[in-house]
Amino acid sequence: MRYFLRLKFEGTFYSGWQIQPNAPTVQETLQSALSTILRTSTEVIGAGRTDAGVHATGMYAHFDSDEIDLDIKHKLNRILPQNIAIDDVYPVVSDAHARFTAINRSYLYRIHLHKNPFLEKRSYHHYSTLNVDAMNAAAKYLIGEKNFRSFEKSRAEENTGICTVMKAYWEEKGEGELHFHITANRFLRNMVRAITGTLLDVGMNKISPESMLEIIELQSRQKAGVSVPAHGLYLTNVEYPQEIYL
Repeated sequence: MRYFLRLKFEGTFYSGWQIQPNAPTVQETLQSALSTILRTSTEVIGAGRTDAGVHATGMYAHFDSDEIDLDIKHKLNRILPQNIAIDDVYPVVSDAHARFTAINRSYLYRIHLHKNPFLEKRSYHHYSTLNVDAMNAAAKYLIGEKNFRSFEKSRAEENTGICTVMKAYWEEKGEGELHFHITANRFLRNMVRAITGTLLDVGMNKISPESMLEIIELQSRQKAGVSVPAHGLYLTNVEYPQEIYL
Protein backbone atom coordinates (compact mmCIF):
# COMPACT_ATOMS: atom_id res chain seq x y z
CA MET A 1 0.00 0.00 0.00
CA ARG A 2 1.01 3.62 -0.46
CA TYR A 3 1.00 6.03 2.47
CA PHE A 4 1.30 9.79 2.72
CA LEU A 5 3.16 11.52 5.54
CA ARG A 6 2.48 15.10 6.57
CA LEU A 7 5.42 16.55 8.46
CA LYS A 8 7.11 19.71 9.65
CA PHE A 9 10.77 20.45 10.16
CA GLU A 10 13.11 23.18 11.28
CA GLY A 11 15.68 23.26 8.49
CA THR A 12 18.57 25.12 10.11
CA PHE A 13 20.80 22.08 10.53
CA TYR A 14 19.89 20.32 7.29
CA SER A 15 21.27 20.69 3.77
CA GLY A 16 17.75 20.69 2.39
CA TRP A 17 15.31 17.86 1.81
CA GLN A 18 17.04 15.72 -0.81
CA ILE A 19 19.65 13.12 0.10
CA GLN A 20 23.20 14.14 -0.80
CA PRO A 21 26.62 12.76 0.09
CA ASN A 22 28.33 13.87 3.29
CA ALA A 23 25.56 16.22 4.42
CA PRO A 24 22.56 15.79 6.76
CA THR A 25 19.19 16.01 4.98
CA VAL A 26 15.57 15.67 6.02
CA GLN A 27 14.90 12.88 3.53
CA GLU A 28 17.80 10.76 4.75
CA THR A 29 16.85 11.26 8.42
CA LEU A 30 13.22 10.34 7.79
CA GLN A 31 14.09 7.33 5.64
CA SER A 32 16.43 6.00 8.31
CA ALA A 33 13.76 6.31 11.01
CA LEU A 34 11.06 4.74 8.87
CA SER A 35 13.29 1.86 7.77
CA THR A 36 14.15 1.16 11.40
CA ILE A 37 10.50 0.93 12.41
CA LEU A 38 9.40 -1.11 9.38
CA ARG A 39 12.54 -3.27 9.59
CA THR A 40 13.15 -2.98 5.86
CA SER A 41 14.80 -0.40 3.62
CA THR A 42 12.05 2.11 2.77
CA GLU A 43 12.34 4.99 0.30
CA VAL A 44 10.54 8.26 1.06
CA ILE A 45 9.59 10.58 -1.83
CA GLY A 46 8.96 14.23 -0.96
CA ALA A 47 6.59 16.78 -2.46
CA GLY A 48 9.59 18.82 -3.56
CA ARG A 49 13.16 19.75 -2.82
CA THR A 50 13.79 22.46 -0.25
CA ASP A 51 17.16 24.21 -0.09
CA ALA A 52 19.54 24.19 2.84
CA GLY A 53 18.13 26.16 5.77
CA VAL A 54 14.53 26.24 4.47
CA HIS A 55 11.82 25.16 6.90
CA ALA A 56 8.45 23.45 6.46
CA THR A 57 5.22 23.46 8.43
CA GLY A 58 3.27 21.46 5.84
CA MET A 59 5.58 19.14 3.89
CA TYR A 60 4.25 15.90 2.36
CA ALA A 61 6.00 12.69 1.38
CA HIS A 62 4.99 9.16 0.40
CA PHE A 63 6.29 5.66 0.94
CA ASP A 64 5.19 2.12 0.06
CA SER A 65 4.77 -0.66 2.59
CA ASP A 66 2.67 -3.61 3.58
CA GLU A 67 -0.34 -2.64 5.68
CA ILE A 68 0.84 -0.79 8.77
CA ASP A 69 -0.52 0.33 12.10
CA LEU A 70 -1.21 4.04 11.76
CA ASP A 71 0.23 4.45 15.26
CA ILE A 72 3.48 4.58 13.31
CA LYS A 73 3.19 8.37 13.61
CA HIS A 74 3.93 8.19 17.33
CA LYS A 75 6.71 5.67 16.84
CA LEU A 76 8.38 7.91 14.28
CA ASN A 77 8.10 10.97 16.50
CA ARG A 78 9.77 9.10 19.34
CA ILE A 79 12.91 8.31 17.34
CA LEU A 80 13.13 11.33 15.01
CA PRO A 81 15.21 14.32 16.18
CA GLN A 82 13.42 17.25 17.78
CA ASN A 83 13.61 19.32 14.59
CA ILE A 84 11.39 16.91 12.59
CA ALA A 85 7.81 16.03 13.54
CA ILE A 86 5.23 13.81 11.84
CA ASP A 87 1.71 15.28 11.93
CA ASP A 88 -0.17 12.49 10.18
CA VAL A 89 0.16 9.21 8.28
CA TYR A 90 -2.66 7.92 6.08
CA PRO A 91 -3.25 5.53 3.17
CA VAL A 92 -3.79 6.83 -0.36
CA VAL A 93 -4.50 5.31 -3.77
CA SER A 94 -1.60 3.37 -5.25
CA ASP A 95 -0.75 5.91 -7.97
CA ALA A 96 -0.79 8.98 -5.72
CA HIS A 97 2.58 10.75 -5.82
CA ALA A 98 3.70 13.32 -3.25
CA ARG A 99 5.33 15.46 -5.93
CA PHE A 100 3.52 14.85 -9.20
CA THR A 101 -0.05 14.57 -7.89
CA ALA A 102 0.10 17.91 -6.07
CA ILE A 103 -2.35 20.55 -7.26
CA ASN A 104 -0.59 23.52 -5.67
CA ARG A 105 1.95 24.51 -3.05
CA SER A 106 2.02 27.39 -0.59
CA TYR A 107 5.02 29.19 0.86
CA LEU A 108 5.55 31.79 3.56
CA TYR A 109 8.51 34.16 3.80
CA ARG A 110 9.07 35.74 7.21
CA ILE A 111 10.75 39.09 7.81
CA HIS A 112 11.37 40.90 11.09
CA LEU A 113 12.30 44.57 11.21
CA HIS A 114 13.68 44.71 14.76
CA LYS A 115 16.58 42.68 16.09
CA ASN A 116 15.31 39.53 17.77
CA PRO A 117 17.73 36.74 18.72
CA PHE A 118 14.88 34.20 18.82
CA LEU A 119 14.11 34.77 15.13
CA GLU A 120 17.60 34.95 13.64
CA LYS A 121 17.50 31.41 12.17
CA ARG A 122 13.78 31.43 11.37
CA SER A 123 13.14 34.85 9.89
CA TYR A 124 15.08 37.39 7.78
CA HIS A 125 16.13 40.51 9.68
CA HIS A 126 15.59 43.40 7.28
CA TYR A 127 16.96 46.73 8.46
CA SER A 128 15.19 49.19 6.15
CA THR A 129 11.71 50.65 6.53
CA LEU A 130 9.36 49.05 4.01
CA ASN A 131 6.30 50.38 2.17
CA VAL A 132 3.96 47.41 2.59
CA ASP A 133 1.19 48.98 0.49
CA ALA A 134 3.58 49.31 -2.45
CA MET A 135 4.76 45.71 -2.03
CA ASN A 136 1.17 44.48 -2.05
CA ALA A 137 0.45 46.54 -5.16
CA ALA A 138 3.44 44.92 -6.88
CA ALA A 139 2.44 41.43 -5.69
CA LYS A 140 -0.86 41.71 -7.58
CA TYR A 141 1.09 41.57 -10.86
CA LEU A 142 2.19 38.04 -9.95
CA ILE A 143 -1.35 36.64 -10.01
CA GLY A 144 -2.30 34.46 -12.97
CA GLU A 145 -0.57 32.21 -15.48
CA LYS A 146 2.76 33.79 -16.43
CA ASN A 147 6.33 32.96 -17.37
CA PHE A 148 8.43 33.42 -14.23
CA ARG A 149 11.88 32.88 -15.76
CA SER A 150 13.00 36.23 -14.30
CA PHE A 151 12.89 34.65 -10.84
CA GLU A 152 14.49 31.31 -11.68
CA LYS A 153 17.93 30.32 -10.47
CA SER A 154 20.42 30.09 -13.32
CA ARG A 155 21.07 26.65 -14.82
CA ALA A 156 17.90 25.25 -13.29
CA GLU A 157 16.57 22.18 -15.02
CA GLU A 158 12.97 23.19 -15.60
CA ASN A 159 11.17 22.46 -18.86
CA THR A 160 8.98 25.54 -18.74
CA GLY A 161 8.85 28.82 -16.86
CA ILE A 162 5.05 28.91 -16.88
CA CYS A 163 3.42 28.87 -13.43
CA THR A 164 -0.03 29.88 -12.24
CA VAL A 165 0.00 31.97 -9.08
CA MET A 166 -3.29 32.01 -7.17
CA LYS A 167 -2.32 34.13 -4.16
CA ALA A 168 0.48 36.59 -3.42
CA TYR A 169 0.26 39.14 -0.62
CA TRP A 170 2.02 40.65 2.39
CA GLU A 171 0.61 40.51 5.90
CA GLU A 172 1.72 42.77 8.74
CA LYS A 173 2.16 40.89 11.99
CA GLY A 174 2.76 42.19 15.50
CA GLU A 175 6.10 43.45 16.80
CA GLY A 176 7.52 44.45 13.42
CA GLU A 177 7.04 41.18 11.55
CA LEU A 178 6.01 40.87 7.91
CA HIS A 179 4.83 37.68 6.22
CA PHE A 180 4.73 37.16 2.46
CA HIS A 181 2.28 34.46 1.35
CA ILE A 182 2.30 32.89 -2.11
CA THR A 183 0.43 29.92 -3.60
CA ALA A 184 0.96 28.47 -7.09
CA ASN A 185 0.46 25.26 -9.01
CA ARG A 186 4.25 24.92 -9.29
CA PHE A 187 7.40 26.91 -8.51
CA LEU A 188 10.69 27.28 -10.31
CA ARG A 189 13.92 26.77 -8.43
CA ASN A 190 14.59 29.73 -6.10
CA MET A 191 11.44 31.48 -7.40
CA VAL A 192 9.94 32.50 -4.05
CA ARG A 193 13.18 33.92 -2.69
CA ALA A 194 13.83 35.92 -5.87
CA ILE A 195 10.28 37.28 -5.94
CA THR A 196 10.55 38.28 -2.29
CA GLY A 197 13.84 40.10 -2.92
CA THR A 198 12.27 41.98 -5.83
CA LEU A 199 9.26 42.97 -3.73
CA LEU A 200 11.63 44.28 -1.06
CA ASP A 201 13.16 46.55 -3.72
CA VAL A 202 9.66 47.92 -4.24
CA GLY A 203 9.22 48.34 -0.48
CA MET A 204 12.45 50.35 -0.28
CA ASN A 205 11.29 52.54 -3.21
CA LYS A 206 14.15 51.36 -5.43
CA ILE A 207 11.63 50.40 -8.13
CA SER A 208 7.92 51.10 -8.64
CA PRO A 209 5.18 48.51 -8.13
CA GLU A 210 4.52 48.64 -11.88
CA SER A 211 8.11 47.54 -12.53
CA MET A 212 7.11 44.03 -11.45
CA LEU A 213 5.08 43.58 -14.63
CA GLU A 214 8.03 44.65 -16.80
CA ILE A 215 10.43 42.35 -14.92
CA ILE A 216 8.09 39.40 -15.52
CA GLU A 217 7.77 40.20 -19.22
CA LEU A 218 11.55 40.51 -19.76
CA GLN A 219 12.17 36.93 -18.52
CA SER A 220 15.69 37.86 -17.41
CA ARG A 221 17.07 36.95 -13.99
CA GLN A 222 19.34 40.00 -14.14
CA LYS A 223 16.32 42.33 -14.09
CA ALA A 224 14.86 40.96 -10.85
CA GLY A 225 16.07 41.57 -7.30
CA VAL A 226 18.50 39.49 -5.28
CA SER A 227 17.35 36.29 -3.62
CA VAL A 228 16.62 36.68 0.08
CA PRO A 229 18.23 34.24 2.57
CA ALA A 230 16.86 30.70 2.85
CA HIS A 231 16.18 30.77 6.59
CA GLY A 232 13.11 32.99 6.24
CA LEU A 233 11.34 30.57 3.87
CA TYR A 234 8.71 27.99 4.88
CA LEU A 235 6.78 25.45 2.82
CA THR A 236 3.38 25.73 4.52
CA ASN A 237 1.07 23.46 2.54
CA VAL A 238 0.71 21.11 -0.42
CA GLU A 239 -2.76 20.45 -1.79
CA TYR A 240 -3.89 17.23 -3.46
CA PRO A 241 -7.08 16.05 -5.21
CA GLN A 242 -9.59 14.64 -2.75
CA GLU A 243 -9.93 11.41 -4.71
CA ILE A 244 -6.46 10.19 -3.70
CA TYR A 245 -7.53 9.71 -0.09
CA LEU A 246 -8.88 6.35 1.05
